[in-house]
Amino acid sequence: MASLAITFGSGAMTNSIADIADSDIIFVIGSNADTGHPTIGLRLHQAVARGAKLIVVDPRGTDFAREADLWLRIKPGTDVALLNGLCHIIIEEGLWDKEYVKERTENFEELEIICKKYDPIYVSEITGIAEDQLRKAARLYASSGKKSAIYYGMGLAHHASGTDNVKSIANLAMLCGKLGVAGGGVNPLRGQNNVQGACDMGALFNTLPGYSGLANDEIFAKYEKLWDVKLPRRPGKAATEVWDDIIDGNIRALYIMGEDPVLADPNAGHAVKAIEKLNFMVVQDIFLTDTAKMADVVLPAACYAEKDGTFTSTERRVQRVRKAVEPPGEARPDWRIICDLAQKMGYMMRYNSPEEVFNEVASLLPQYGGISYPRIEKLGLQWPCPDKDHPGTPVLHIGKFTRGRGLFVPEEFTGPKEPPDKEYPMLLTTGREFSQYNFGSMTRKTPGIEAICPEAFAEINPEDGKRLGIKDKVWIRLTSRRGSIKIRVKITERSQEGTVFVPYHFAEAPINMLTLNSLDRLSRSPEYKVCAVKIEI
Repeated sequence: MASLAITFGSGAMTNSIADIADSDIIFVIGSNADTGHPTIGLRLHQAVARGAKLIVVDPRGTDFAREADLWLRIKPGTDVALLNGLCHIIIEEGLWDKEYVKERTENFEELEIICKKYDPIYVSEITGIAEDQLRKAARLYASSGKKSAIYYGMGLAHHASGTDNVKSIANLAMLCGKLGVAGGGVNPLRGQNNVQGACDMGALFNTLPGYSGLANDEIFAKYEKLWDVKLPRRPGKAATEVWDDIIDGNIRALYIMGEDPVLADPNAGHAVKAIEKLNFMVVQDIFLTDTAKMADVVLPAACYAEKDGTFTSTERRVQRVRKAVEPPGEARPDWRIICDLAQKMGYMMRYNSPEEVFNEVASLLPQYGGISYPRIEKLGLQWPCPDKDHPGTPVLHIGKFTRGRGLFVPEEFTGPKEPPDKEYPMLLTTGREFSQYNFGSMTRKTPGIEAICPEAFAEINPEDGKRLGIKDKVWIRLTSRRGSIKIRVKITERSQEGTVFVPYHFAEAPINMLTLNSLDRLSRSPEYKVCAVKIEI
């Protein structure tokens, strides 16, 4: 029987979005919040207007970065060196929260050992950030008696060292005692609406819903009794690894929901090659995406305004979504499609409403145990919310961590997997434009939005323009070891010398044909943000 892989478009914020108003110091890394998360970006601007100090780590000279009290213009892919360097300064100058570290953490000695060599001189050579700026950032973030919050985005996570980056962020926050307090915390900014909810529901390759491990027989027994099935104990395949398994002949059918890997996946040509080898592919989506055009069967789905249910936001808030209009044509809500398909395949999956599905979720997931439709009728609740009298949890880790003591897990800096060289002398990084969303399947169908940003440009520094003899708005060919695209140039100081920035929304400039599919060893997230390219006129 053919193997079947199912992929879904995929750390939760320790604090609430409203907490931003209580922060004294805000440290943003790997995110241009104005474009990637504009509603949170607005809250950050409001906090700064009220007097909060803003530190921004970003290789690009965005408006958001230039408005910061301290902008650290980092070389792409050197985040671990920076974060270890900040820890080095904080330990060296005695700025760390000694009582917090003693009472609430373990493995501090290992952090000291690893960070010892990351002095400002060494870190400045790696990151390109001046030594005095490193010291200013460390002293500001570690300020005693101040509420310091960290916000990070995909610019930190989408590297082959992504989990090392995130662990280093946690190390910094624990070192300074900034976790488990209002106005502080470590707060990942999720890439899309309901990514948090999808992960909570088990749309990951290596956990059950609610993040239960695959070795927990008691949890498996509960699911198997309720569903009257025998569940496999082995982990699934990370979405990023599916393509190799298809090419190797281990997977012959694919079911894709709400994802467009033909444009979205790194080294997208590799994904296209794999799709072409499949025996059968189903795509369930609200539009006929480039991936859907390659499918054997397309199942038209209802969009958010055409169905009832819940979303779980980046701050762990479970909220209602309500049907406003009927789905067009044959489109149906996802839960109905899945139920009908299961029954066609011989499993009697019968639910009468999204609320019935949610009640089952609440009965199985301790984090959701006290959440119900009546309780979130007007205002959502933040998990964990274990019982019907619990008010929800705006701030995680108050008093103690889930595991007891917080564990320092320091990592050594390893550079990007594909640094520039003589043949490919420039570094490519990608990101978002304010008016466009993801791969344009929705925003590029909206004339008013499309008019704001109708075309992709490759942003390069004026010095690179002079060196290459390139003028503003001319066409170039941008090539990596995986592919090549034609695109026009924008000469701008926003890009560092030696770096090219390209937004990823545009099918006519499919930048992910060039990006690198080297994977993080734990999360299996790809290195979207750094690869070597060359420019040809």
